[in-house]
Amino acid sequence: MAVLTITEKNFETEVLNSEVPVLVDFWAVWCGPCQMQGPIVDELAEETEGVKFGKLNVDENISLAQRYGVASIPTLLVFKDGKIAASAVGLQSKEGLKKLLGI
Repeated sequence: MAVLTITEKNFETEVLNSEVPVLVDFWAVWCGPCQMQGPIVDELAEETEGVKFGKLNVDENISLAQRYGVASIPTLLVFKDGKIAASAVGLQSKEGLKKLLGI
């Protein structure tokens, strides 16, 4: 499944109202670890069924980053039924992401 670009406009529909768990990667263009995290998220998204994956640029969606207390990036949040079910801060391996998702 392709990784979605999450914004303030589609956050409620794609994340909060999703019928499947959603992993959201909070990132920024200037963040080195974020640039390394992106391909790992992309790879896992291609391999995983039943989970939605999205990336949210914190510079373009400041209010969402603030709303969820994102102080360091990359921050990865897993949403289930519109609520945060798991979180991780900093660069995560593919295995780490699987553990975060419970898969």
